[in-house]
Amino acid sequence: MPLVTLTVRKPKTSAFKTQVLDAVHQSLVASGVPETDRFQRVLELEADDFRYDPGYPDLQRPRTEDFVLIEILWSVGRSVKVKKKLLTDLMQRLQQAGLDPENVMVAFKETSWENWAFGGGRLLHAGD
Repeated sequence: MPLVTLTVRKPKTSAFKTQVLDAVHQSLVASGVPETDRFQRVLELEADDFRYDPGYPDLQRPRTEDFVLIEILWSVGRSVKVKKKLLTDLMQRLQQAGLDPENVMVAFKETSWENWAFGGGRLLHAGD
């Protein structure tokens, strides 16, 4: 169950946020995540509350006001190969949607399976 957090500067249109979130979800599905496993949130912050360097570490073009930070929290165990494939797929989808991949930062966060309680407080993947 990936939990996707999109952080952007205000103001962003609903269409902009939807394009990014749809691209992330489609890339996750292409990497093996079930289609119905969609949990996403958006943090839309004032410029003073979302600060970033325009060029770190080696961007081809400086970041703009449309910079997006995508955090993907998922269960541990995906290989670097899977992550690279997901990133390639995601950047292609975002570029097709008109977004500059240089304006996108992705952070993968991993947790063990027993740290997910999907509903009702049930730990489905935990032993006793």
